[in-house]
Amino acid sequence: MKRWLYALPVVALVVVAGFGGWQMIRPTKGEFERVSRAAPEHVFPLMDGSGEIAFAPPPGGRPVVVNLFASWCAPCEAEHKYLVALGEQHPGQVYGVLYKDKVADGAKFLERLGNPYTQVALDPDGRGGLDFGLTGVPETFVISAEGEIILHIGGPLDEALTQKVSGALEAPRS
Repeated sequence: MKRWLYALPVVALVVVAGFGGWQMIRPTKGEFERVSRAAPEHVFPLMDGSGEIAFAPPPGGRPVVVNLFASWCAPCEAEHKYLVALGEQHPGQVYGVLYKDKVADGAKFLERLGNPYTQVALDPDGRGGLDFGLTGVPETFVISAEGEIILHIGGPLDEALTQKVSGALEAPRS
């Protein structure tokens, strides 16, 4: 009889298990994120020394963008023009968090490239970034008026992602 037919289920199982293992080792970024989760209740000091800010719920009671950036981050510089555009399109809704950076370096960065942010918070030790779920700067979060993270962009913004962020800011929430 054809004994090789008995090996087919074993071979199929090995192929499926191999593919599953490969996917677990090399997941696409963002595959394991929840679509909506509460914004962290972390309180950040403001860069200008005027007080503190938290994003749960967001300031102003409307959706906001929170962009974590650093002056030493080349992709942060590359995405900056898109943040400037977002700041012009959505005044009062774009906030920055200077991540693990010196205030003087962050101020020079913003002076050189322009400051699109309504306010800039400080995260010198990175704890606030961890509370957000940051994997590396730059990362951008859209927080609903109810304090839910409704969009998380890991990596630098580009034209398409900027439109996605803008759409999330404008979308009605129930």
